[in-house]
Amino acid sequence: MIIVQNSIISDDIADQCFCCDLACCKGACCVDGDSGAPLRDDEVDKIQAVLDRALPLMTEAGRAVVRTQGVAVRDKDGDLGTPLIDGGACAFVTYGPGGCTFCALQNLYKPVSCHLYPIRVEDYGEFTAVNYHKWDICRCARGKGEPLYRYLKVPLVRRFGQEWYDQLVEQIETANH
Repeated sequence: MIIVQNSIISDDIADQCFCCDLACCKGACCVDGDSGAPLRDDEVDKIQAVLDRALPLMTEAGRAVVRTQGVAVRDKDGDLGTPLIDGGACAFVTYGPGGCTFCALQNLYKPVSCHLYPIRVEDYGEFTAVNYHKWDICRCARGKGEPLYRYLKVPLVRRFGQEWYDQLVEQIETANH
């Protein structure tokens, strides 16, 4: 376990290599699961602000869900997330060549939870847990590329800040020497 500021970080973030392989998984993380992409409260307004540009990129079913449910909903656990189409795909999913999924929000405002995936962040008031979510649909990505903390540098800095990230790297690299 690694501790940076008020975050408790799984050793997997330092040890496990990962690199998304869309050719293999086809973006299954956008269509599988029991709830939408986790959202922070401050992200709802950001998604709403780009919605007019996202709507033309979305499927008709996704647009219908957003019209009726909005850009964010509470799941069965009370967590905020993107709405789903008939309990399946995220409402913001769009399909590309070969059936690969993409996000209509990708170049407009990508939710930080999507940007960080497969890292999941849970806020517990006094501390934040930062863990590697090992989902079977990502089996093609495991062991490839760089350690998670390097592969996901940009979203980690986006979520926690440069100072936090620099402290994380320092702790990992000090421990490895």
